[in-house]
Amino acid sequence: MPRRYTETFDTGSNGWLLWLAGGGGPLPSMIRKGALVARSPWGVDFNHAKPGAGYLHLLFCLPMMRHDKYPYERLEPFCGKNRFVNENYPTKFTSARITTRLRGDIDLKGSQLMLLVQSDVGPIRTNWALHQQPIPITRRYREHTITVTPDQSQWTCLGTRGKGADCDNYGTAPIADAIKDINVNIVLGLFPLNVQPFHNIHADKDELRAGKDYAVNRLLLPEGEVYLDTVTIEWP
Repeated sequence: MPRRYTETFDTGSNGWLLWLAGGGGPLPSMIRKGALVARSPWGVDFNHAKPGAGYLHLLFCLPMMRHDKYPYERLEPFCGKNRFVNENYPTKFTSARITTRLRGDIDLKGSQLMLLVQSDVGPIRTNWALHQQPIPITRRYREHTITVTPDQSQWTCLGTRGKGADCDNYGTAPIADAIKDINVNIVLGLFPLNVQPFHNIHADKDELRAGKDYAVNRLLLPEGEVYLDTVTIEWP
């Protein structure tokens, strides 16, 4: 298998796409001057609300699944051929190094850009955020490298809201097992978010689906744009 993957987006998104969270599904990739661009407003991923870890924005997604509700072939109208899958890059990410070159003009509102991984471990679909290695967003392009460590203390398990989640088998599995075979996707996303209703609601907001069952107060959410110019993955 190849040991180094580099995507520059010079020939298109090549499998990377934008994702409208909260059951919205994929969005067509937007390429500007050789960079994949994500612009607010972003959908709110409510799948991991309490008792899970919280809410997210999903900015850039690279699918790796072959048999799923959204297998990568069905995503081609949104993001083209998935070069990562078609060229047989490894899904074992243990101790892999991911380098991003990106820039942005964004008000993070207390969130951070971080690596999210989603894997099927047996019957459980587990989701983790690498909170100890956030990726800086600066006005000028900057390279930054993170390591996909099996050290569980560096990760937040996102868990599940339970009833009302888009997937009924979200749960918890060890991060070492999750990164041993990332068979669903990797995402660059914003976490955590301060999700509050726009109007008063007579219910627990976390028991409802933010953005579906009630309008969210977007003044509290990140806003701006991020340009992802290059992604490089190196396997040990």
